Amino acid sequence: GRDVTLADVKWRRSHFSQNNRRLLILRKEYKHQQTNVNSEGIVGLDEPKKMTREDWRKKKELEEQRKLGNAPAEVDEEGKDINPHIPQYISSVPWYIDPSKRPTLKHQRPQSESEKQYSAIGEWYKRGVQESAVVTKFRKGACENCGAMTHKKKDCLERPRKVGAKFTGTGIAPDEHAQIQLTMDYDGKRDRWNGYDPEEHQRIVEEYAKVDLAKRTLKAQKLQDELASGKLDQTVSEWEHDSEDEDEDKYADDIDMPGQNFDSKRRITVRNLRIREDTAKYLRNLDPNSAYYDPKTRAMRENPYSNTGKNPDEVGYAGDNFVRYSGATISMAQTQLFAWEAYEKGSEVHLQADPTKLELLHRSFKVKKEDFKEEQRESILEKYGGQEHLDAPPRELLLAQTEDYVEYSRHGAVLKGLEKAVARSKYEEDVLINNHTCIWGSYWKDGFWGYKCCHSMVKQSYCTGSLDERKRPYNSLFEVKAPTEEEMEAFRMKRSRPDDPMASFLGQ
Repeated sequence: GRDVTLADVKWRRSHFSQNNRRLLILRKEYKHQQTNVNSEGIVGLDEPKKMTREDWRKKKELEEQRKLGNAPAEVDEEGKDINPHIPQYISSVPWYIDPSKRPTLKHQRPQSESEKQYSAIGEWYKRGVQESAVVTKFRKGACENCGAMTHKKKDCLERPRKVGAKFTGTGIAPDEHAQIQLTMDYDGKRDRWNGYDPEEHQRIVEEYAKVDLAKRTLKAQKLQDELASGKLDQTVSEWEHDSEDEDEDKYADDIDMPGQNFDSKRRITVRNLRIREDTAKYLRNLDPNSAYYDPKTRAMRENPYSNTGKNPDEVGYAGDNFVRYSGATISMAQTQLFAWEAYEKGSEVHLQADPTKLELLHRSFKVKKEDFKEEQRESILEKYGGQEHLDAPPRELLLAQTEDYVEYSRHGAVLKGLEKAVARSKYEEDVLINNHTCIWGSYWKDGFWGYKCCHSMVKQSYCTGSLDERKRPYNSLFEVKAPTEEEMEAFRMKRSRPDDPMASFLGQ
């Protein structure tokens, strides 16, 4: 807001010249620092030189050739190849750190000085550490109370002695074993085999080897006894002894699981695929409420024709359970189970290798088992008695009670459960002969039995009543009509059933 004087111009010139002089001094010092070499031999910092257009073009062409694989990849200071697709600002070392270094990825990797150190895989707490030799003299720096070297008197957990071990020199306690402090990473904390000693497994292998050797020795001794007694031929025994080692585990890998085939040589499991000409299980009955089909295991356990009224013996497929629990399947499974149990107890039997021997052995085992059960039962009855309780009639006849659940409606009709079965006799019932429509004994008059259809009192006589007469009601003097639905409903409501549990309360 005021005029500029000559003094102001002179002051500004002098101030500007002083600033320029300062800038020149700082620039000289900076250049001298760049070219100066210190006592440690490290070259000072230097700005990256600007590349010419031709050098830039050659550099770009080399990068393109490396990306295409036509030129070898660049190698860092550690001798490792650098991926040519990594950008330059990642692989190049910053110029303010050391411009003389080649491109590397070392500065991108975890630095050893800042990386956390974890315990090695072989480190673990010591178990079963033996105590050191018994100390008889007090050691300098030990606990004055008990004499151990691992703690001081104020940290001693023993009872304070009247005279400490420092002065008595007797009863010196052993040193405590201080366990190491382990620092585990994420995988080390979750390693289920951490701290496992492989020597433990070696002991198990040696134990099984001893058992196997004992079995072989016992078998050889048994074979020699049979040869000495003349029960076994010499040539047969030599052949069996030679092939014993070859065929011992011959059939162990051939046991297949149901529904799959396992190749022991290639270690490949192959699913048994159905024949493509067969009808698929899920196409046998398209009703969504029929048997359930599992697409993962291709199994349909129930009969798909169960709601169609077809006989399971007449259809081509009645479910997997029908195949599994019909025919000789159950007996075959029991024989296989017996073979496994016998093999575990030392018997050399196999279902596929020697089925005849296994079948005979299984039959004799079942006979001996039944005899043993019978002898055990007889011995118990002979010792304690109680045969009369085993010969008692069923509970239904003794108590007139069963566990069958039956639910009735308010009118006496069965809603849930089965109707009470009518007592049947040992004779044939409802057998109509000689044109009779009623059985013998359905008519009674003057102390004689007869047929209700024709009122004949002669047993096994031919029925002489006509069709109209057989349909004639009992009281033919009155007109008889079929009951209506309302009358039948009223009859059901008023009828009392003897097996109704609420029948005793209806008259109250």
